[in-house]
Amino acid sequence: MPLMRVDVIKGHDQEYLKKLLDIAYEIQVETLATPENDRYQILTQHEKFEMQIRDTGLGIERTDNVVVFNLVTRPRSTKAKQAFYSKIVERLNDELGIRKEDIMFSLVPNNDDDWSFGNGEAQFLNGKL
Repeated sequence: MPLMRVDVIKGHDQEYLKKLLDIAYEIQVETLATPENDRYQILTQHEKFEMQIRDTGLGIERTDNVVVFNLVTRPRSTKAKQAFYSKIVERLNDELGIRKEDIMFSLVPNNDDDWSFGNGEAQFLNGKL
């Protein structure tokens, strides 16, 4: 169960954006071992000036097709995270033509008591999940 936030610059059509989210979800299930239908994604489109995604000294130049993934998730192994990063990058590059340099990730770990899926309950703690 990650909560996946995806930020992009405006200008893509609905089909492109749907494909982007579908790919990210499929790779999430495959690499992070999340159950089918465990899909919590929020896509936000921004004006170009609202996304300042700079190089940080790595020599990575960004285009207007930059995509930033931010996931709040239960702790994951380093191996699972690296597989998640590389497989999404490969598929987005192959299927949507997004440059590998334009894809950035940030995973924020949290614990079972940090989640409530509704009704004011902590379902991971009360045994409902």
